[in-house]
Amino acid sequence: MKLLFKQRFFSWFDSYDIYDESGNIVYVVKGQLSWGHCLKIFDANGNEAGTVKERVFTFFPKFEIYLGQSYIGCISKELSFFKPKYSIDFNGWHVEGNFFEWDYSILDSLGGRVATISKELFNWTDTYSLDIVQNDNALCVLMFVLAMDAEKCSRN
Repeated sequence: MKLLFKQRFFSWFDSYDIYDESGNIVYVVKGQLSWGHCLKIFDANGNEAGTVKERVFTFFPKFEIYLGQSYIGCISKELSFFKPKYSIDFNGWHVEGNFFEWDYSILDSLGGRVATISKELFNWTDTYSLDIVQNDNALCVLMFVLAMDAEKCSRN
């Protein structure tokens, strides 16, 4: 499954539209007023599907991931010098990326690919292409990409 993650150009808070390969909106992400980032994910019918919420007052950025109202895990930035490194406490997944932080792979505990994320250059807003191996993982992968993007925005 492929998804296109595109930030909206004019919005007060972080807002994103997530498209499938046919150009249909699959998810809409709306930022909420809060301490730190709080991103609510809605499906195409307007039902809340998940939340990405930044923990405040931590040494390294941490984001809690909720599927509906249930906590499913946390993603946190780790100390690294040349390659971005994130820790995910969900399903044994981990993230590896390149020096410029434009391309990532989410891998399972055995090193198998869960998803590949690529930042598209030459766009007015942040735009990512998500290539997800299993459709069942699409929402979780999206939430982790939102957390990584929010972490980069906070840092910059």
